[in-house]
Amino acid sequence: MGVTGLVAIVLNLASDMNKAAPPTTRGRIKNYLFENAIKPAGHSLYRFLFNSPLKKVVKNLALKSAFVEGALRSVSLSFIHFQMRKVDELKIRKPGSDKLLFIDASLLIKEDLKTGIQRVSRSILLQLLSNPPEGYDIKVVYANKDIGYKIAQVQCENFESLSLRSQESDELIAIHPGDIFLGLDFACYPTILEKNYLNKIHSIGVKVYFVVYDLLPVQFPSYFPPVSNRFHAKWLRTISQFDGVICISATIANEYQAWLNKKRISVNKDFKIKHFHLGSDLSNSSPTKGLPPDAPEVLKQLKSKTTFLLVGTIEPRKGYGQMLQAFTQLWAEGADVNLVIVGKVGWNIQNLVDKISTHPELGRRLYWLQGISDEYLEGIYSASSCLIAASEAEGFGLPIIEAAHHHIPVIARDIPVFREVAGDAAFYFSDRAKSSIADQFKIWIDLNKENKHPKSDGVRYITWQQSAEQLKKAVFD
Repeated sequence: MGVTGLVAIVLNLASDMNKAAPPTTRGRIKNYLFENAIKPAGHSLYRFLFNSPLKKVVKNLALKSAFVEGALRSVSLSFIHFQMRKVDELKIRKPGSDKLLFIDASLLIKEDLKTGIQRVSRSILLQLLSNPPEGYDIKVVYANKDIGYKIAQVQCENFESLSLRSQESDELIAIHPGDIFLGLDFACYPTILEKNYLNKIHSIGVKVYFVVYDLLPVQFPSYFPPVSNRFHAKWLRTISQFDGVICISATIANEYQAWLNKKRISVNKDFKIKHFHLGSDLSNSSPTKGLPPDAPEVLKQLKSKTTFLLVGTIEPRKGYGQMLQAFTQLWAEGADVNLVIVGKVGWNIQNLVDKISTHPELGRRLYWLQGISDEYLEGIYSASSCLIAASEAEGFGLPIIEAAHHHIPVIARDIPVFREVAGDAAFYFSDRAKSSIADQFKIWIDLNKENKHPKSDGVRYITWQQSAEQLKKAVFD
């Protein structure tokens, strides 16, 4: 059990005090427990349960009433009880029951943030619900606090509509040997928190697999919040103790194997490391709808000249800073082209956000669209002349195959996963080249004028249905 579990224990413990403490006191308890107990003792359960920071919290609060004293005395018992409840509440179905495929969609159910990973998990889930593996019924599940997994309420009338909701009852999933648990969503924290529960169902014959989207926080920690490296590494170790991982590219599969070897992590002899590729047809991914009032004018402006498109959250590894610098140079040298960025603000990127927001070309030849619908994104793709895949590191590169699906050319940074996805059907640039990135883009612009640029028709893209079939084959073969 990691720090996440300890956080849950203490915050739940603080919440349990609510009947005896006034609201202002409850808030102070939570804040003090987190800031003065959990953070300082993050690496040691013993220190967390028994050392002085926890006692000092209460002294500082000057709360000596019975409910605080009792809570402190029961912290260690709460930790034990947290684990024991999972064993006690494990539900087993009767012999002869149909086999079930449990698909973890915890984060989608909590809040669909429309990230790239959630677009993937939503799309794959739709396909699996419409065409379950032979011999299995599908149950969409989610981790709910400290009681294992519960079955979600699912409404799926067609590919245009998918609704996932939590339920009010405390009923846990009922399992049986031969069932399969698939961690489709990237639910890093819930998976770590539920490790013991997953171990228990695994021990009675439930196969447990996880989809791995990337290893970026452990490979490039400087690109992510400080806590991401630790939790991602913990998650990668946790999932290695079950039956296998299915990665979204061969590149990621190879990187995961290399990471296990480097860390000298042993896995069981039947542990699978396989991969599948992602689909590209937005129409079969429960697309979001809606266009802003200025959409027709924006699309008109994009179609009026050569338009380069960047798609993805604005964060350090995406290379957007280099792209803005390159296009600022192109504009200064007289190139009459558009650059459109589709992506919300990520982490540690405020300096770039300020540069974009105050750029003299913003609204003229530079466009920044945040939080747009899939319907609008389809229009943006169709209006664009070329997609730029500028990421310095990526798990797959979904925009590349979406661009190919719309028959628009691709300029990609020369990294292994983009070579895997696009092959020779993209124009590659590198910041290691002798010429500047802007000069490399000029070469593409000249090739484009003569229709001699690489065509994305050579990108081998598949539908989400085919992607789901690849995933099923990886799990069941």
